[in-house]
Amino acid sequence: MSISARDVALEALERCRKDGAWSAPVIDGLIKKYDLDRREAALAARLFLGVLQNSRFCDHYLGLYCSRGLKSLHPTVLDILRLGAYQLLFLDKIPARAAVSESVALCRRSAQSSAAGLVNAVLRRLSENRKQLPELPGRGSATYLSVRYSFPEWLTERVCIERGYDLAEAFFAACNEPAELALHVNTLKIPAAEYRRALLRAEIGYAECPVSPDCLLLQGGSVTDLPGYEEGLFYIQDPAAHCAVLAADPRPGMRVLDACAAPGGKSFAAAVAMRDQGQIVSCDLHEKKLALIRSGAARLGLSCIETGARDARRFVAEYQEAFDLVIADVPCSGLGVIRKRPEIRRKRAEEIASLPEIQIRILDNLKNYVKPGGVLMYSTCTVLRAENRDVIRTFMSRNPDFSPEDFSVGPLSSTEGAYEFWPHIDGTDGFFAAKLRRKQ
Repeated sequence: MSISARDVALEALERCRKDGAWSAPVIDGLIKKYDLDRREAALAARLFLGVLQNSRFCDHYLGLYCSRGLKSLHPTVLDILRLGAYQLLFLDKIPARAAVSESVALCRRSAQSSAAGLVNAVLRRLSENRKQLPELPGRGSATYLSVRYSFPEWLTERVCIERGYDLAEAFFAACNEPAELALHVNTLKIPAAEYRRALLRAEIGYAECPVSPDCLLLQGGSVTDLPGYEEGLFYIQDPAAHCAVLAADPRPGMRVLDACAAPGGKSFAAAVAMRDQGQIVSCDLHEKKLALIRSGAARLGLSCIETGARDARRFVAEYQEAFDLVIADVPCSGLGVIRKRPEIRRKRAEEIASLPEIQIRILDNLKNYVKPGGVLMYSTCTVLRAENRDVIRTFMSRNPDFSPEDFSVGPLSSTEGAYEFWPHIDGTDGFFAAKLRRKQ
């Protein structure tokens, strides 16, 4: 029996639910395992990610037509109902009849075949009423945003308080849109214009990135299948993280420390900007992650990068005032990359409460490694003030020998030495970057 896109999406949902696995490696691994063709692979990924991004919204409307209550259902049955509901509520190109019948067939192929009748009844009623569904209650509230965009209510409340309702809604809506693949041309090996022509010859469409030079935006696909992967003609990095490196202004001959480097994108961006001249010490807490940096640097042909296992909170005497630039992309809640990693929604407020203290400890240690006149570049992939501007304020109050320095990258300009990236404004991850210059 052949495996369909819906079977693969269901298996991926079950693995994430049972194992707490990351979404991207799960769906990519299953697509390769079952050797899905391009069309089926795209549908499997769309269904899987769509359910992860919209589960609470789907549950709200499924609950209107399931008299037993969703909490009483077996988790696999609920996954199947969510897959069907997502197709009915979000995918106009899939006929409603097919969405219902395929969900029933999926249920019969699973270990929950006895629930096929329930799945059929609930999805048929949702299908019949999908064009006149009642409005979600509470528009204008954090509770409404939590249900409409399927985010934990503690997070919708936090962003509403910090940024206001309108920005919060725009942010959460953008986080449910498909994320483009940001490809940065390795200009040490090939001019950007020549690589663009290589994509066109391969009939791969792209868009120019408005905020990051030599960056091309693609609509998904396998990275390893793109032209020039083995030859090291490009690397993948979100434009916001790339802009943060460019804002730090690494130059040929500098000595740079990338203190929390894995998987290596910031080190690669700095090395290309430095024309592979100078030294970049790429550190991470876990030795096994350093292999990703080494293999990436080898593929890209970068010789100025060396790696080391280091805890960014612990002082290393030989690093004292040894670097022109220290890049500190610190551990954070990751709430800015939810559109790429929807499983981050599972995080609870108490899980991230201690992060600002860790971030400040890292900065208080890394400051010692910056030469007089050098730069400490702080960044996170989150949008919460407690991990961003509040951390910088605390650090500045303790360290008057550092001062914020404004920067410009492409069309972007900082204020007070910092820039906040938003997916609905900049088309990037939610991200924060702050540039601090040590006084001579």
